[in-house]
Amino acid sequence: MPQRHSKNNNDLAFFTYDEKKKLGYGTQKERLGKDSIKPFDACCLCLKPLIDPMSCQKGHVFCKECILECFLAQKKDIRRKLAAHTAQKKQEKEEEEERLMLQKAREIDAFDQQNHGAVPQYNDRNHSRDKNGFHGANSVKVTSYEEEALRTMKAFWLPSATPEAPVKVEAPSTSTICPEGKEKLKLKSLFPIYFTEDDCERKKSNSLDKTYICPSCKVTLTNTLSLVALSSCGHVFCKKCADRFMAVDKVCLLCDKACKERNLVTLEKGGTGFAGHGDHLEATDFKHLGSGSGLGLVRPAAKT
Repeated sequence: MPQRHSKNNNDLAFFTYDEKKKLGYGTQKERLGKDSIKPFDACCLCLKPLIDPMSCQKGHVFCKECILECFLAQKKDIRRKLAAHTAQKKQEKEEEEERLMLQKAREIDAFDQQNHGAVPQYNDRNHSRDKNGFHGANSVKVTSYEEEALRTMKAFWLPSATPEAPVKVEAPSTSTICPEGKEKLKLKSLFPIYFTEDDCERKKSNSLDKTYICPSCKVTLTNTLSLVALSSCGHVFCKKCADRFMAVDKVCLLCDKACKERNLVTLEKGGTGFAGHGDHLEATDFKHLGSGSGLGLVRPAAKT
């Protein structure tokens, strides 16, 4: 009979390290592939090829329709939060007025007790009714004193006296933000950009994938190149040409439109798949102890 090994020992009262690993416990790591890397000509919102591309001053590129829908959704959310904040302010004001009325009523009762020795009791039939026509303790409608007593009562076992934590709605910001960079962004700060399509490559192949080039050096644009867009006219160049010509001549090479150094906007790009490019290519996720290998939650299970 072979000697029992620690990896085969399954009659312990606790899980061994190897058993935890087999059950998927701990940090699972997965290297990102090419499908997980965004191309430079893809929208940051829909992740599809750009249609009427627009860029912000930070270099995040969006489809025109996508960014407008994002702005509309943010405006609706801001209006909803403002309405909730206004309703909360109104409710707080009403509660404050009610509290002042109750305090004033207590002061009047205390004054009556101090001057007359007791609160006057009315035995008349007309005075035993309140203004709503309810009778004293047998009334279904509680008085303001009873409502306050129920609110201050700590009897959590009574459904009617269960305390509730107040939900505080803060005043929302009225500024729209960039969905990618999380900084404040206005519609007027966006500018359209124009890529130069490679006509020779388009004639050779009839594929739907477009190939873009730098209009100055005719180099094919990929994720390995840093791209610069001019906010004054929207034309896109590689960073080498932009630093060599536009930064010195202060004019666009295509349309001869004047530009300044602040008009040079470096576009955000996706990764290349190489670790030397400075991309974070490894995804990590912590998994609690459970059945299965745990890798099915990180990547699709292999078909057998």
